[in-house]
Amino acid sequence: MLVAGAVGWLASLRLTVDDWRVLGDPSYQPSCDISPVVGCGSVLSSWQGSLLDFPNMLLGLGGFAAVAALGAAVLAGARLHRLLWLGLNAGALAAVVLVHWLFQQSLYEMGRICPYCAVVWVVTIALFWYVTLHNLERGVVPVPPRARGLLRGAVELRGVLLGTWYAVLVLLVLTRFWDYWSSLV
Repeated sequence: MLVAGAVGWLASLRLTVDDWRVLGDPSYQPSCDISPVVGCGSVLSSWQGSLLDFPNMLLGLGGFAAVAALGAAVLAGARLHRLLWLGLNAGALAAVVLVHWLFQQSLYEMGRICPYCAVVWVVTIALFWYVTLHNLERGVVPVPPRARGLLRGAVELRGVLLGTWYAVLVLLVLTRFWDYWSSLV
């Protein structure tokens, strides 16, 4: 949680700085504008970049700071209340749904991949996956007896399953932009 919160916060901060610079100078080229496919300038200025009438990265600044603080507390030995774990899981679920929607919008509507956004997607998915498994494993969320074997398998294969999740997303990126990638070789 501490690592995911810190990395997500830093990526959100970088996006916030680039967004402010673009607002101040429309000719500013963000540091993440690398190619016709990889860049965040047009993503920041899109309607998808400000879903609640303010830039999405501000959600990341607040959310990831809270996650990092909770991670630091757990690392220091704090025992979080059940409701806090459930709230963290609910927030991570909302975030993972949002980042998958933004992923879809980036690939198929905007036709660009924002590298800092991709960092946020990666840490959000990992955060959701590990907090959910933690809550199921520790009984924060009750697991029906018939599903306990499935849970044990998911816990044993947590890294493989997370890697598979990422691999599917990478394959979607590769296939969506195959013409561009193949033109570079």
